[in-house]
Amino acid sequence: MLKLTDLTLHYGHSQILYGISMEAALGEVTCVMGTNGVGKTSLIKAISGTHPRSGGDLSLGGESLGILPAHRMAWKGVGYVPQGREIFPLLTVRENLETGFACLPASEHFIPDEIFELFPVLKQMQNRRGGDLSGGQQQQLAIARALIAKPRLLLLDEPTEGIQPNIIAQIGEVIRHLRSKGEMAIVLVEQYFDFAYDLADRFVVLRRGEIMIEGTKQDVSRDEVLQGVTV
Repeated sequence: MLKLTDLTLHYGHSQILYGISMEAALGEVTCVMGTNGVGKTSLIKAISGTHPRSGGDLSLGGESLGILPAHRMAWKGVGYVPQGREIFPLLTVRENLETGFACLPASEHFIPDEIFELFPVLKQMQNRRGGDLSGGQQQQLAIARALIAKPRLLLLDEPTEGIQPNIIAQIGEVIRHLRSKGEMAIVLVEQYFDFAYDLADRFVVLRRGEIMIEGTKQDVSRDEVLQGVTV
């Protein structure tokens, strides 16, 4: 589904990512891990089009894509849940969800029942403003909004950050459900090691903007991954 080849990224004159090559398959969770400042969020931004990559190739479903802005990547089937959620605080829950319609034909401008089955609290709070929700509820809203657009690739950047344990467990169940459907590839950036290790099918561990460890859960031991994210 997703294939990166020699991807690089700069902020001004500072190079952040160095020759990143990785894949994320349909029906799998690929977990990007590493200590703070190694380039995890920058990688997600490069994939989503939020920050243009400097070089390298990105292909989605076998189609090689040029350097496209975020809205074009969304049209190509990339759903992005950024760190910090970035919901619209003055819009209601329903209005936040409806912003996902932008990537869909008019005939699909409705909120599927599955969204409220996955996130029952959002059904109860449809008319509440996004800014009035708790952090965990906002995170669920951000994920639901991304799912409205029916992505082929779902990018999740630190979905457990600042979230209470019961909501973390719910988000984990949602990710498992989405994986089991086999209709999308999921790339998860996560610092919460046990949460990430439990969900991951494949690991990409970064250090100083380069891949230090890459492989499936069968290829890479838990201790290897843990050492890679703590050293």
